[in-house]
Amino acid sequence: MTVLERWHVGPWTTSGTAAGAPLEPGRRRTPDELNFDVVGLARILGRRLDGRAELQVRLWQNELRPTHTRLVGVHTLADPADSELLRQTALEAFTWLSTLAPEGYEFVLTDAVRLQPKLDLTAEVVAVDAVIHLATDRGDTYPADRLAASHVRQSPAGDWYAGNAVCNWSGPYPTADEAVAAVRGARVELADQLRAGGHTDLANTEPRWTPVPVEHAPAS
Repeated sequence: MTVLERWHVGPWTTSGTAAGAPLEPGRRRTPDELNFDVVGLARILGRRLDGRAELQVRLWQNELRPTHTRLVGVHTLADPADSELLRQTALEAFTWLSTLAPEGYEFVLTDAVRLQPKLDLTAEVVAVDAVIHLATDRGDTYPADRLAASHVRQSPAGDWYAGNAVCNWSGPYPTADEAVAAVRGARVELADQLRAGGHTDLANTEPRWTPVPVEHAPAS
């Protein structure tokens, strides 16, 4: 199964209002706008539509996004039947999107599409983000958190960094192995810090933590 190579925990779309809730122009999408964002996110990530479905998306776009400077939280589809079709299309897009979630993570659709770690400590694979999340819920944070949850990726210049989807926390390193070693070292530190903080149950999941993600720079 193909999964995302680069990801971040948190929202992947802007927030929207629930169906029937008061609109919040300028702050939150209308239900139609949010559903359209879900469809658009799946298309950005590689979901392909047939010609008829593509035409329908373009018609929705013309109605919901009449200008690039539009105010969000205002536009809805004029025909309720169109709104229902868009809602169903968004659910289909979200179902497709869910299959891309990296191991140990899941997409959820609430007021936005969000990627979150699965919090089941008994699972065969446990995301480091899940351990950090649970420790934070208990009121504790640790110095090794950020680097321990990092990905390793290659810059266009060929150097290697450890960080998240948008920021580099450590590096550059001359090789991927050295960057991965830095993240693994931080994971060992995090496990030690968790034990010292009384979170032995969290620390004991360390052997089942997801492998350090490694992403090569796109070929030029």
